[in-house]
Amino acid sequence: MADSSDRQQAHPHIALLPSSGMGHLVPFVRLAATLAAHDCRVTFITTHPTVSLAESSLVARLLSAFPHAVTPKGFHILPLDPSTANSKDPFFLQFEAIRRSAHLLSHLLNSSSHSGHPPLSALVTDVTLASAVIPVTHDLHIPNYVLFTSSAKMLSLLAYFPALVGVTHSDEINIPGIPPLHKTWLPPPLLDQTNLFTTQFTENGEALVRSDGILINTFKSLEPETVAALNEGKVINGLPPVIPVGPLVPCECETERGGSSLMEWLDGQEKGSVVYVSFGSRTAMSREQIREVGEGLVRSGCGFVWVVKDKKVDREEEGVEEVVGRGLMERIVKDRKGVVVNRWVDQEAILSLEAVGGFVSHCGWNSVMEAAWHGVRLLAWPQGGDQRINAEVVERSGLGVWVRRWQWGGGGVNVKAEEIDERVREMMGNERLRVTAAQVRDEARKAAELGGASQLIAGLVGEVAAHY
Repeated sequence: MADSSDRQQAHPHIALLPSSGMGHLVPFVRLAATLAAHDCRVTFITTHPTVSLAESSLVARLLSAFPHAVTPKGFHILPLDPSTANSKDPFFLQFEAIRRSAHLLSHLLNSSSHSGHPPLSALVTDVTLASAVIPVTHDLHIPNYVLFTSSAKMLSLLAYFPALVGVTHSDEINIPGIPPLHKTWLPPPLLDQTNLFTTQFTENGEALVRSDGILINTFKSLEPETVAALNEGKVINGLPPVIPVGPLVPCECETERGGSSLMEWLDGQEKGSVVYVSFGSRTAMSREQIREVGEGLVRSGCGFVWVVKDKKVDREEEGVEEVVGRGLMERIVKDRKGVVVNRWVDQEAILSLEAVGGFVSHCGWNSVMEAAWHGVRLLAWPQGGDQRINAEVVERSGLGVWVRRWQWGGGGVNVKAEEIDERVREMMGNERLRVTAAQVRDEARKAAELGGASQLIAGLVGEVAAHY
């Protein structure tokens, strides 16, 4: 009979700790499903309260889909007085609330080793929580792997950022081992040393060297030079192994019931004729700019599915007609060329359909990876966060094009309907771009086959079991 150590190594027990926002939660859900497929026992730590309804719904669907392999563990965080943190962003404030509650994890992690389950083999921590959580796991002698939820290029900035001095005084950011980044590509809060996000970013960058490894949702052929620079110590010395585990394959549990009329409409469209337009789960545009987008889509003559959002948090959304404008909605309905929604949609399912031939995107990393997985060409329209750096990855890889002068924010209109119309038609008619996007898709599929992400995750599972 095998002893408890043998059983543990055969079936490692890995806890996952996401932070806040769908951009961070979706990769953790996909990682949980992948680990469960490799016979891991997974404890999924859920923070309470959450910021958005979409987060709560997705976690519930994950737990329902894997009732035996994935065990929930509630993490009730302490309330945060916003006046003690220099930010008004609800997600940055949630990051900080979780970070300040990190000391409560000791009891929770210990209690995760209960009757019938082996002790924890490792914790996978969201990168936004790294500096607060790694000391806790070190004290408990639990290996801690960081999951980085953006591009390898963005990881290079995070790792090197603590060494940068005078960022705001130079137009170029020079990071060893990779081409220079333009200052305007950086997340805007990083230009303010007193901003809460900058504090978190710096502390988490410093903490990376104390982790046991960094998992990243990318694949080598998408960012070969950057992944190599990170692992060869060119960016910084002492960085633990950077393990590309992407693309993290979408999980069936992500599909939310409802919305069948949208999918039926898409099924009735010609192959490659529809452009999907979405700027992410937490990116809000001014209503004036929203209406320019709508006018541009109508003028383009393309079929479209357009997800509109003028509030950061989905609990606050108003009716579509009020956001888009009654006159424009009446034209869209009359022409039957487009569908407009202002709720969470199954983006991955939409991108998987043959009718969808292009994607106008803010270039959140989950969106980029889903476009790569399905070979859907991108028209990049980034705003802040990691989006401009990701847009540069998209352009360099041949997955899409980036109109660098396009901006938004600050209210009003930054891009007129005429140019949106023109650029959408250019993207949808660009045969070279369609071919290169298909090539990226083929590389993504290879990375997810045996010898790609699956093998890397299987190796990680073995390493974690042996480490413990």
